[in-house]
Amino acid sequence: MTNDFNGNEPEFMYLDLQEEEDNNIVELTDENGEVSRFEYLATIELDDNEYVLLATLDDDTEDDGDYAEVVILKIEQDENGDDVFVTCDDPDEAQDVFDLFEQMLEDEEN
Repeated sequence: MTNDFNGNEPEFMYLDLQEEEDNNIVELTDENGEVSRFEYLATIELDDNEYVLLATLDDDTEDDGDYAEVVILKIEQDENGDDVFVTCDDPDEAQDVFDLFEQMLEDEEN
């Protein structure tokens, strides 16, 4: 599955594990070299595919305890066999992954 970025290139994000203590903070570098910080939430398997769920981080979210946006990225391999994260553009697929994540959280609470 290839997702188009601006109609031209597939959008890949490379994981650069820059974990801070035990906070599960990771940095992703996009194809333009821009770095974004996220909190790792979970890895979910669905229909023989793996997805990573990340929460967006910004200064306001971290300080105020506001809810963050959840980003769902599909894990694929590039030509070198390295994991890359591809934007999940199918809303039904993303919803199925998020539903599994919610179920996982409910199961952990019980």
